[in-house]
Amino acid sequence: MKRLLDIVLAGAGLIALAPFLLLVALAILLESGRPVFFRQQRVGRGGATFGLYKFRSMVPNAAAIGPYFTTGDDPRITRIGRFIRRTSIDELPQLLNVILGDMSLVGPRPDVPAQRSLYTEADWAERCSVRPGITGLAQARLRSEATPEQRLALDLRYVREQSLWLDLQVLWWTLGRLSGKGSN
Repeated sequence: MKRLLDIVLAGAGLIALAPFLLLVALAILLESGRPVFFRQQRVGRGGATFGLYKFRSMVPNAAAIGPYFTTGDDPRITRIGRFIRRTSIDELPQLLNVILGDMSLVGPRPDVPAQRSLYTEADWAERCSVRPGITGLAQARLRSEATPEQRLALDLRYVREQSLWLDLQVLWWTLGRLSGKGSN
């Protein structure tokens, strides 16, 4: 049922948002050229890697001139990039990852392979036992304010308590966060 919901909602989202996605792509293209999309290796279900799609929010050669993480004042982030990151618009191309089966709408956010060393073997295995999500319990409840410990605790809680009802709640809380109304 979860996979069906993912496909239906992601497909409907891509269709409904198509004109908006084209405008975002055009804005990126006009500001900093090609490529418009950024593809990064992330870790998915079972520890398998996949290419995660995002709108490019940094200068085209950002990976070659800095680390895999960013700071708030990172000079590699473009003007359009700051806006699409703040509003999470840069994540919308991941709807394609959901259609492809790499991701789910809800689950722990996928890490880059270099983050593997931040986990115990047991925590990593449990976290990777489900498809990663565009949003997750940590993002819905704490957004980017979560500490690594809080994020891990919420990711593992999601894995242990996952249900269609929890997915619907997380989606609702995420929409509330994105609209500025908080998570309650």
